[in-house]
Amino acid sequence: MTGRWSAVTGTVRDLGIPLPGRRVDYNVSGKVVLITGGGDGIGFALARTVHSRGATVALVDVNGSSLAAAKTALGSDRVVTVTADVRDREAMRAAADSVVNQQGRVDVVVANAGITPPPATLRQIDPAEFDRVIDVNLIGVFNTVHPLIDEVVRNRGHIVVVSSAASFAPGVGGASYMISKAGVEALGRALRLEVAGHGATAGVAYFGMVDTQLARATLDDDEIGRKLDAMLPGPLRHRISPERAATVIADAIARRAGRTLAPAAWEPWAWGRGFINILADSYLARDTQTQNLIRELETRTDNTTRSRSAS
Repeated sequence: MTGRWSAVTGTVRDLGIPLPGRRVDYNVSGKVVLITGGGDGIGFALARTVHSRGATVALVDVNGSSLAAAKTALGSDRVVTVTADVRDREAMRAAADSVVNQQGRVDVVVANAGITPPPATLRQIDPAEFDRVIDVNLIGVFNTVHPLIDEVVRNRGHIVVVSSAASFAPGVGGASYMISKAGVEALGRALRLEVAGHGATAGVAYFGMVDTQLARATLDDDEIGRKLDAMLPGPLRHRISPERAATVIADAIARRAGRTLAPAAWEPWAWGRGFINILADSYLARDTQTQNLIRELETRTDNTTRSRSAS
């Protein structure tokens, strides 16, 4: 009975469901944690959290000034920074090698870097903008984890890839983001299975609304973004702070979670996505408000294109 209960609790814990009195499986104290997008937002908040728990943090970001500010804020103790663009495969391999050479190891990798594009339909999105979203959000995750998988396996560590509730929810006006995050989810699930037999672990972190500058620029500072935001049911519009998102990831690392999601209001959709999405897609395809919003978005795109051509 004890063995069966251990197997059940291990499985439930791995799903990210909190259990009373669960033990902590993985302590980051003394470990090296590499975080992309570490200069601000969720990445910096996570760096602060795991640094406070005793980890050495290796921050990778395309913005060198943000990294310098992050290092100053954290203090020089147990902080390494590398300026690199996650889209650049060779630069990311060099960044990984640099951290391993300086610290002698990398135990945990968090592929967090991502961008949120302006609202657009697939019909009218600039192909270069579509490529940029996929390159940063999906290809950038591969470029982050691939050069470090062997290192994490060697140290029996953990990898987190940051997806989104957009990976399983309708992407009205944000298809490129939805596509990229669905790809990240698939990558993380595959990676979890591949490293399990080597004593390492991997997981996917899903977030709904996080109150970052990227989210505010897309949803608050954009008229159509505000309308898209208003289409969500009230509980799903609730935003968590970057600090809360960071704590969720840090705790997921501590229990080697295969998946974790916040805020909790998204859980029913995540668990019932197969059924809920059939209903949601069918409803939204017939919904007049949705159709009008898409026409408004495409009209704005047309006007912007004409204005650029005229200039």
